[in-house]
Amino acid sequence: MIQTSKLIAGNWKMNGLGASLAEVAALRAALAEAAPTCRVALCPPATLVERMARAAGDGVEIGGQDCRAETHGAFTGDISAAMLKDAGATLVILGHSERRQGHGETDALVASKAEAALAAGLAPIICVGETLEQREAGRAVEVVRSQIMASLPLALAGRDFAVAYEPVWAIGTGLTPTLEQIEEVHRAVRAAMIERLGLGVAATPILYGGSVKPDNAREILAVPEVGGALVGGASLKAADFLGIIRGAQGSGRRE
Repeated sequence: MIQTSKLIAGNWKMNGLGASLAEVAALRAALAEAAPTCRVALCPPATLVERMARAAGDGVEIGGQDCRAETHGAFTGDISAAMLKDAGATLVILGHSERRQGHGETDALVASKAEAALAAGLAPIICVGETLEQREAGRAVEVVRSQIMASLPLALAGRDFAVAYEPVWAIGTGLTPTLEQIEEVHRAVRAAMIERLGLGVAATPILYGGSVKPDNAREILAVPEVGGALVGGASLKAADFLGIIRGAQGSGRRE
C-alpha cells in the first residue's frame, strides 16, 4: 500500500531532566525552519510531559510512555491516561517490550490500557515484537501476529492509533534486522490488523523500532509498510533526531 505522512516518535525512556528541554527547544526551532511533512512526537518520562508540551509548541506531539488501565485509585506510582492528557499529552506508548518483559505485562493488560487511553482522548502506540530466541526458531511472524490479535482492542476501529514493531533483540543493541525481515513482519502486522479491525486500518501507521539511527533511517523508512519509526536513544539529542526526521523526508513513497 502507499503510505501517507510518516510518524517519527522518540521514546526517551528513563532519561531527561529539566535541562534536557533545551534539546526540545532546538528541535522546535529546526522543525519550524524545515517544515517537515512527517509527524513528529516525543515521549518523555512523566516528570517532563507538562513542561515538554509547553516547550514543544505545535510542531511536536507529546506522549507518555505508559498508563494505568484504571482511571484512578490506590495505585501508588502509577499514572492514568487522563493524567497524561491533563499534562498535555496526545499519545501514549503501550506494551513496549521493556514493560512486557520487565513488568510482566500481558497482551490482555495492554489491550485494557489501550481502551483506557482511547477513553481519555489519547492515541495509543501499541508495541509488538519477538525475542531473539523466537526469531531464531522461525516464529517471529507467529509471535507478532498473536500479539496483534490479543493486544489490539476492537475499540481501536476507526480511531487514531499506531502499531510499533520492535524486534526485542534489536532494541539498544545496535543490531538491526535485514530490510527483507522488516518488510516481512510489517506486512504480517498489516494483515493481522486488518483481520482484527477491518479495512479501516489499511492506512494506520506501523512504526519500526530497534536501533534506528540517522545513518540507517532513510533505507528503513523506505521499506514497504513502514509508516514511521519509534526511536530510542537517538531521540535524546535534537541533532540525531533531526537526522532521522530528514530520513523520513527522503524515504519516498513505495508500494
